[in-house]
Amino acid sequence: MRIGRNLLVMLFVAALSNPVAAANGCFIERQEVKAFIDAMVATHGFERAELETIIGAATYQPRIIELMTRPAEAKPWFEYRPIFLTDDRIQLGVEFWNQNNTILNQAEARFGVDPAVVVAVIGIETKYGRVLGNHRVIDALMTLAFDYPKRGREFEGYLEQFLILVRREHMNPLDLMGSYAGAMGMGQFMPGSYIEYAVDFDGDGIRNLWSNHSDVIGSVANYLSRHGWEAGGPIADPVRDNAGSQRLIEKPGLKPVYPLSQMRDWGYSPVSDFSDDSLLSTLISLENRDSMEQWLGFQNFYVITRYNHSPLYAMAVYQLSREIKDQRQR
Repeated sequence: MRIGRNLLVMLFVAALSNPVAAANGCFIERQEVKAFIDAMVATHGFERAELETIIGAATYQPRIIELMTRPAEAKPWFEYRPIFLTDDRIQLGVEFWNQNNTILNQAEARFGVDPAVVVAVIGIETKYGRVLGNHRVIDALMTLAFDYPKRGREFEGYLEQFLILVRREHMNPLDLMGSYAGAMGMGQFMPGSYIEYAVDFDGDGIRNLWSNHSDVIGSVANYLSRHGWEAGGPIADPVRDNAGSQRLIEKPGLKPVYPLSQMRDWGYSPVSDFSDDSLLSTLISLENRDSMEQWLGFQNFYVITRYNHSPLYAMAVYQLSREIKDQRQR
């Protein structure tokens, strides 16, 4: 369960070779960081010297704080959608599907998740591995845990999970790159999700979410399955144009709780012909430049929001999945 002597030596050398770390001492002298190290030693049996070497090599990144204050999900739908629904991303999705068709079919057989959705998630997260993030994960998590009070406790938990993960998976914590929030790999898993949902889908004994397409596909499918994906179930459907009045639903939430029969009575009829009036749904409202676009979201839409708790994200995944599937069939 320990990092090991050879890796500890490499970490120490890396820390000494970092002039910024040597100059400002980084985080290691701060009392709250010392308290965190104490807790990791007492709770998880880490060696103090090992943690001090890792944390001593981490550096504060003000750019990360800046990025956290303006996430893409804060944009209106008409600005958010064009970021991800591009011809380039659709074509790359078709190519990724064709290259990994056998693996995607195996994942669907095991987890029941639509391959198009798995492909779309990977496409939106990292453009099929082309944009994996340019921040060291240790820097991102240390910065957010100790210099972003709004969510500091949350990111301290992610930092704890990250250190447990790298020990368990025999990874070098100073080498791993990810997003400004510390998400990792082609599927952009946070450390706790990596621990809980990543799978060794090709059976080589390693859960590699950076470059092993089999593990990435299996892990994304497993994540969605474990969060309640319904095989063959609907994801979302646009609300039919209706000249009649619509009942105001205040803060409908992402979880589907309204039967379709109720939604129809309230003036929100889906475009598609669903035979099951008891099917649960929720109302999704998206801001266009001059109007609001309304959809009904079902259980599988809600499951996608467990990956990223934003209706914009889930709708982008859904629409990208359809575009990729349509393009591939053509």
